[in-house]
Amino acid sequence: FTLQGVEGKTFRPLAFTISLAMFGSLLFAVLIAPVISSFLMKRTKKELKKTEEKEIWIVRFLMRTYRPVVTYFVKIRKAAIALGIAILLIGAIIFPKLGSEFTPTLQEGTLILRLQMAPSISLTESTRLTMIAEKRLMKVEEITGVVTRIGRGEVGAHTDPVNSAEMYILLKPKDEWRDNATQADLENIIREEFGEMPGVLTNFSQPIQMTVDELLEGVRAELAIKLFGDELDVLKNKADEIAAVIRNVRGAADVQVDQVSGKPQLKIEVNRHAIARYGINLEDVQEVIQTAVGGEIAGQIFEGIKRFDILVRFQPEFRQTASAIKELLIESPTGIRVPLSQLASIEEIVGPRQITREQNQRFITIQCNVLERDIGSFVEEGQRMIDNSVDLPTGYLVTWGGQFRLQQEANKRFAIVIPITLLLIFLLLFMSFKSLKNSILILSNIPLALVGGIVGLWLTGQNLSVPASVGFIALFGIALLNGIVLVTYMNQLMREGLSVDEASITGATLRLRPVLMTALAAALGMIPLLLSTGIGSEVQRPLATVVVGGLVTSTVLTLLVLPALYKWFAIDVEKEANI
Repeated sequence: FTLQGVEGKTFRPLAFTISLAMFGSLLFAVLIAPVISSFLMKRTKKELKKTEEKEIWIVRFLMRTYRPVVTYFVKIRKAAIALGIAILLIGAIIFPKLGSEFTPTLQEGTLILRLQMAPSISLTESTRLTMIAEKRLMKVEEITGVVTRIGRGEVGAHTDPVNSAEMYILLKPKDEWRDNATQADLENIIREEFGEMPGVLTNFSQPIQMTVDELLEGVRAELAIKLFGDELDVLKNKADEIAAVIRNVRGAADVQVDQVSGKPQLKIEVNRHAIARYGINLEDVQEVIQTAVGGEIAGQIFEGIKRFDILVRFQPEFRQTASAIKELLIESPTGIRVPLSQLASIEEIVGPRQITREQNQRFITIQCNVLERDIGSFVEEGQRMIDNSVDLPTGYLVTWGGQFRLQQEANKRFAIVIPITLLLIFLLLFMSFKSLKNSILILSNIPLALVGGIVGLWLTGQNLSVPASVGFIALFGIALLNGIVLVTYMNQLMREGLSVDEASITGATLRLRPVLMTALAAALGMIPLLLSTGIGSEVQRPLATVVVGGLVTSTVLTLLVLPALYKWFAIDVEKEANI
């Protein structure tokens, strides 16, 4: 519930579902289960004993096997402590090897190739280049079709000039791909087949991914490196240096720098002395140029309730070239018509294409995608190489955005949420057991559960991400259930007069089945998420991996380590009796 942004929208429905399911389960356990039990479980102690003797063979086998093992660990507690420390050391060794990312990449089944051409390109030339690109793409046997859009209209959320093209690549069903290739493999194949086009920058993405990336930072790539500064020329030069460094980082792909220059412009500088000789105002000159090139609204046409502006401007042959604009006639108050070339200097220049600002500060963006590597280690290496290779002037600053920024923001929230969650769990345990020792003993199961989640991610080749972090939070509550079941029954046996060792061994043995059933039920519930291969399964799989892996280690260590440590954390029966 505490997550915000993209991760909040992704996992908040899951939090609502689990919360409502737990609330419904609580109502059933408190209100309905006792009533049903009163009708279905009317048996005497003698009948109950016969039922226990008829336990299925697998349970009897597990109990006979487990009792000597737990007895050994209770008698030799150093072995239990050594086992727990060894497991924690394994987790500490593996954890630094895990990569980090915001969320795993969705396999949407459709790719987008974005072409960025020269800012001065015409629509005709842009169409010709995209046709060449389409022919190259269609040579890949897994591609069934390509749909291209050149530019974007001004009525949309984002506008694009004609030098920008988006090519939607339609793929065959996955079972028809070569050699059981994944989408990442197929993307690499397409990159190799497509090659490079002179003067054209390419960027591979997916429809949903590109939309999310664009909403985050205004770029259509996973990472956005923003260089802030004052001078546009310095920004462009330093951005090119940074891009050259990033291209040498392992895993970098589709590295591009914002096209901030290269746009042809016609610079018209009015000579004030010249217009003064003819008695012409500067406003008159500007009005003629505006009307000739941009047009002027001369009136409106009505069709029913609809209104349409009438735009008047010069014919194309009188406004589309610099020489034509030089011949525009400006009328003076005396009626003399003077060519614009006699009143102003007119020259063709190459000016800035766009100037972007954030918080009133000018910046330029270097964007890139990351292939076959986690974003966390990529950014770490990239930051180090930029610091060593690029000398930034005073007042210039580099920031990393995109999915890396979201990951960092999510980590900051988790740094607050997780300690608060653990504190609330501890308070609930203390209120339930009225024992600080029991609460600490049960809570100690969490580090052992975390190791299982870490090992699970490492064995399956997954990175530490927001879904995995959500899985760790869910694991806290699930892992503690077994400890609560075990410690509660051991306390009961202690109150019945058993010694600490007898209560530990007997309680652990008799509660073997409930502990295993609790863990298996939770783990089996995650199997569909773990084995799912549909669209979106990549986001849920880390969560399921963490929960299943954590349950394996927490269950095993709960049954072995917790009974051994119970002697040091047991309740004081005599003190309770005096109270």
